[in-house]
Amino acid sequence: MRHPQSSSGKSSIQIAVASHRPYRMPEDAMYLPLHVGRALHPDTDFGPNFIGDDTGDNISTLNNYFSELTGLYWIWKNSTADYRGLVHYRRHFATASSRGRFFAKDRFSKIVGESEISQLFQHTDIILPRKRNYVIETVHSHYSHTFNSIQLDETKAILQEQQPEYVPAFNHVMQGKTAHMFNMLVMKDEKLDEYCSWLFPILFELQSRIDPAQYDAFNARYPGRISEMLLDVWINTCGYSYLELPVVNIEPVNWSHKGKAFLDAKFRGKKYTASF
Repeated sequence: MRHPQSSSGKSSIQIAVASHRPYRMPEDAMYLPLHVGRALHPDTDFGPNFIGDDTGDNISTLNNYFSELTGLYWIWKNSTADYRGLVHYRRHFATASSRGRFFAKDRFSKIVGESEISQLFQHTDIILPRKRNYVIETVHSHYSHTFNSIQLDETKAILQEQQPEYVPAFNHVMQGKTAHMFNMLVMKDEKLDEYCSWLFPILFELQSRIDPAQYDAFNARYPGRISEMLLDVWINTCGYSYLELPVVNIEPVNWSHKGKAFLDAKFRGKKYTASF
């Protein structure tokens, strides 16, 4: 396991790379390979560089429902770094340098390094991926066309009952066409504490009201999807500023297939049945 390190005058940064299978990892020491959902597969071993999210204070057994969020929970509860975050094994923050991305030898060479992240944290406490733009859909209509909108309705009900000050931002995000997706983020420790302390109780309550076990494996992961939209609800309500980085997909995206599924969902009522 690679622990956060700090030297005099330098803040430590640790970013968990959530993975459910062995995969190439970034070489920069700030990245921590994290086997998510390991409690559900105790006989698997990804090697000495990986740590399981079933160690320490964890919710590893919920991975079938919470997806990469079991990794976010783990880094929140178990890392002592000054800045902590989460990315995916096939999706990372890229360097802001367009030249660096263009001339990169491979996709892993495009991934942002600790030096650049440290520079960004001189100007902000929060780093997020560039917003996704749905163009012809609102965030709410896109979710309704691709998944079950009852999950959004119940999320709003929980906010109305327990934290009504977040409802205006929820409505604003739902009516908008852009959002910070993917559950990718890096934050100063106190900001991550604040966000996770707010997020997870909402998701646990939502899970108790809509049992994920009633769905097939793909749709059972709805708590992880709902959380993607809650990030902007929290950011906007609290009024926190942030900086954005581009996203690099380690494996090429089939945009024609993805675009067709997007249009089929909107115009033909075909729900998503698999990730892209």
